[in-house]
Amino acid sequence: MRRKSGESSEKKNQMSTDTESMNNQMNPLMVETQGSDISIPEGGDNDRFTNETTALNSAGAGNAEFLGQALRFLFCFTGLQVSYLTWGYMQELIMTTTFDPTTTAPDGKFPSAAFCVFSNRFLAIIVAIIAVRIRHGAVLANNAAPLVAFAPCALSNTMSSWSQYASLRYVSFPVQTVFKSSKIIPVMVMGKVLKGTSYPISQYVEALLITIGVAIFSVASKSSDSDSSTEIVGLLFMCMYICFDCFTSQWQDKVYVKYGRANVDPYQMMLGVNSSAIIMTTTGLLVNGDIPKIIEFFKVNPTVLQYNIITAITSASGQLFIYTTIKEFGPIVFTVIMTTRQMISICISSILFGHKMTVIALCGALIVFGVLFYQIRRKYKARNSR
Repeated sequence: MRRKSGESSEKKNQMSTDTESMNNQMNPLMVETQGSDISIPEGGDNDRFTNETTALNSAGAGNAEFLGQALRFLFCFTGLQVSYLTWGYMQELIMTTTFDPTTTAPDGKFPSAAFCVFSNRFLAIIVAIIAVRIRHGAVLANNAAPLVAFAPCALSNTMSSWSQYASLRYVSFPVQTVFKSSKIIPVMVMGKVLKGTSYPISQYVEALLITIGVAIFSVASKSSDSDSSTEIVGLLFMCMYICFDCFTSQWQDKVYVKYGRANVDPYQMMLGVNSSAIIMTTTGLLVNGDIPKIIEFFKVNPTVLQYNIITAITSASGQLFIYTTIKEFGPIVFTVIMTTRQMISICISSILFGHKMTVIALCGALIVFGVLFYQIRRKYKARNSR
């Protein structure tokens, strides 16, 4: 390209400076024009070329950013769905399957819901220790909240998990899943008692509609009148689960408020809760004498040990995906994904375990999930209006 003197040289120097500044601000994934076979016109075409290049690179940056965001969302969505759908399936498989009977378990049912909780906590605490060590450089030295601060919610978390496993002996997984959606009422009660939180009338109406939907689904899902007593026992276990679970979340929030959210991250919370929980579950297994029963059961039914290992792995991976999703996309997107997961899990459980779904039961489920998605939409609009 022929070089001009004077004004042309000045323009070329200015163009070089502008191009360097532009490239420094561009995303590394964009296509660079320096060093390529593109010839840069002289004179008045320089500005037009620079503008066109900037526009193309900006479009490329937007596409690259969108693609990256979409891939991260797909990763989180897939991870949550695979983890918790597998976890739910394994839960039901362990607690409802009739395996080969043993001396201490002549009915062939897995003898200890507490061990299922223990195995989940055992792997979770290992993952938490690794995550805290990587993030903070030490396991306990940088924890603002002492381990004893997590003990109350560790106890309630352990009891809620135990109740959840135990309830599967008496109610189907779809009933359990829909019933868990009604915990909005005890959450509001716990918030009022522990923190003095006040709620608008609309939230009480939503809670009432969810309760009605759950009641319709539960009654319509009964297979026969003869299982009324076992159904009541199962629902009592579910009530225990909901109450303990609501206390857990409210107490965790109280810890965040007391010690500062900047001083207690989710991995430290995971470590604190599981540290106390592993002590409680181990003590429970020893006091109840469950360990010999479990060992005997695993010897006769070795596949059950594999199921417990898979449940523990998916439980731990699910917790990591929860933190990643909330960090990347916020709690609203996470709630949408998990609500969708509940609907998918009901369908999978009904197909694989032969649970019959009547039209009335489906109507009850639609009421519940309709209100849940309405809540998500309301929270999304409130967030955007700030």
